[in-house]
Amino acid sequence: MKGFDKMLWPRLARAIVARPLSEPVQAPPEEVVQALAAKLESTARARLGRSLAIRHVDAGSCNGCELEITAMSGVLYDLERFGLRFVASPRHADVLLVTGPASRNMREAVERTRAAAAEPCWVVAAGDCAVDGGVFKGSYAVEGGIAQLLPVDLLIPGCPPSPAQMLEGLLALLQAQAAPAAR
Repeated sequence: MKGFDKMLWPRLARAIVARPLSEPVQAPPEEVVQALAAKLESTARARLGRSLAIRHVDAGSCNGCELEITAMSGVLYDLERFGLRFVASPRHADVLLVTGPASRNMREAVERTRAAAAEPCWVVAAGDCAVDGGVFKGSYAVEGGIAQLLPVDLLIPGCPPSPAQMLEGLLALLQAQAAPAAR
């Protein structure tokens, strides 16, 4: 046991003072972020009269997309500065952000979540799995993409899509749904 202790402490000391193995996050250009924030805020306010409420639904994913969704709420992207916020109930949501394939076990939960959402409610399929089943396509437990269960208004491909891609997709959704200007 004494030989083990002699080997452990130097390794532990090196690990404590060593730099982390992960790479630093590259921040998006601030002017791009500000322009996106201004567009999202104005479009959401014009369309809904308030910020856009998002309910995330995991339909059976590997959690890669969830990591990126969590990054949208972090200090780098700060979702709330864009006039977007996550809500705990589908009854308060304007958008259902669905990740993962349409798994058989989650079919009823996804359908019930959509039924509980108030109108207008848009369904956004985020990630390759939600688009068409992704890496789980062909599995006995997967029916395909979310479009197999719900009518989808926006597809955001990627494995996983970056937070910037998801924000741009939500902006495109709001702009596409915006009422035409009065003549």
